[in-house]
Amino acid sequence: MKNVVLGVTGGIAAYKALDIVSGLKKKGVEVDVVMTESAQEFVRPLSFQSLSQNPVITDMFEEPKVFEIAHISLAKKADVVCIAPATANIISKLANGAADDFLSTMCLATRAKIIVAPAMNTNMLSHPVTAENIAKLENLGYKVLGTGSGRLACGDVGEGKLLPPEIIVDEIMEALSEDEKMEDIIDDNLDDKNTMLSDTQSLARKKIIITAGPTCAPIDPVRMLTNRSSGKTGYALAEEARERGAEVVLISGTDALQDPSGIETFHVTTNSEMYDEVLCHFESSDAVIMAAAVADYKISSYSEEKIKKSGDELTLTFTKDRDILKSLGEIKTHQKLIGFAAESQNFMENAMSKLKSKNLDLIVLNDIGGGKVFGKDETRVIIMGDLRESEETGTFEGTAFMDSGEITKKKAAGIILDTVEGLFAE
Repeated sequence: MKNVVLGVTGGIAAYKALDIVSGLKKKGVEVDVVMTESAQEFVRPLSFQSLSQNPVITDMFEEPKVFEIAHISLAKKADVVCIAPATANIISKLANGAADDFLSTMCLATRAKIIVAPAMNTNMLSHPVTAENIAKLENLGYKVLGTGSGRLACGDVGEGKLLPPEIIVDEIMEALSEDEKMEDIIDDNLDDKNTMLSDTQSLARKKIIITAGPTCAPIDPVRMLTNRSSGKTGYALAEEARERGAEVVLISGTDALQDPSGIETFHVTTNSEMYDEVLCHFESSDAVIMAAAVADYKISSYSEEKIKKSGDELTLTFTKDRDILKSLGEIKTHQKLIGFAAESQNFMENAMSKLKSKNLDLIVLNDIGGGKVFGKDETRVIIMGDLRESEETGTFEGTAFMDSGEITKKKAAGIILDTVEGLFAE
């Protein structure tokens, strides 16, 4: 079992570290928590002990539970050390080699990868001394995460918020995965690259382009035509593909979701921007999963100035925009092409028509009747591949035909990628 040592320092965001412990435990990771004296002013050690199911270290000189030097044994035990929240004070200590408490001493003693998640006042974060200390840590091999922006506890608005716990958990899991891969390389002496891959790396050495979210068709500098796509399915697919070892390129029409860690993410706005970005990566890709809800129409004549109100009615003329899926279907060579069909009626017939007319390998049908799917965490997907309608029964049959029923979008992503893996096996 992998071990993470979580260092909690004295910031108002200390309570969020509880969610980090919980998230890691759910993924089967053993967690040891080290709290500085200041951190204990914000959260009681008992809370961390209950979640981690391990004693919490709060004092350099407390009586040991077993006969060993705690900061040394924990330093050796750790696969990853993460400090969250990391105050300006602990960042300064680490950058300058101070060792005046358990956490800073242990960090000097460990050879594990150290992840630092800062959280502090905006002015403290932007101070030249803090910036210099962060640069020092990065040069020393520490992974220093970014911060969120918004209203801080002090009342200021700006950068300095601790990243969401789930993002920090993702960063830790990625570091553990990298560590595991390195162990595989060492164990196998580089003799056989295939043995470096764990059983879960089923999409290793595959490059997959995934599109997500809506695109927009500008009308004037103020208005635009768009849709209600949240991008959640596309992001779930990107994260699942990453976990399976794929090189993922995520092309997103939304910035409402946090960019997934370890994934090259490009943000676009319009249909043409999405097409251009997909095309940049298309030739070297093995598969394209077009989960984005791309605008089908654009304004015939874009107004450089805001359209002013005049009268009770406004008439606009739209023209059909590029069909990205169809364009890719016309030029694909070795790539597997997977499309999505959001339908509210004639589900099977419409999806089958798109599958064949756009030269797709798979199509994923979403039933959006009655406002379903968009923006929610649950969905129902029907995956269609080599389909045909049985003359005897009138039902659709094929090599890839399944109905997931109502499930989370995360589970749907797994099912879709299981089917994509089947395409590569053919």
